[in-house]
Amino acid sequence: MLGRMIRLAKAARAKAYAPYSGYKVGCCLRGESGRLFAGCNVENAAYPQGQCAEASAIGALVAAGDRRILECVVVGAGALITPCGGCRQRLREFATPGLPVHLCGPRALRRTVTLGELLPMSFGPDHLKKR
Repeated sequence: MLGRMIRLAKAARAKAYAPYSGYKVGCCLRGESGRLFAGCNVENAAYPQGQCAEASAIGALVAAGDRRILECVVVGAGALITPCGGCRQRLREFATPGLPVHLCGPRALRRTVTLGELLPMSFGPDHLKKR
């Protein structure tokens, strides 16, 4: 499954729209249904209006009816890529701190960490449950 997720994230990265930064990112998420959802970054001339690869993939996951992320792959180039702070929080909305996040370069998996390692002491939906 991980190999397929990496291939889908790489394919999404190849389609990224990054004319300003030139930095393309792809992401693939495995939802609780077992289905895979890929996304890429989409930049905009008005920088705050852009969208990260993780956000694109989360949108596809939610639109398909899934609500839990069980595994995440992020593919970039150059230095070890990790989700930005905003995307770490976006992932936390739909995943537990134990979520495996596979960090990949264009050729292969570089490192696997948990969302909890990327976002320690996170605030999530469980904090808002009525007691």
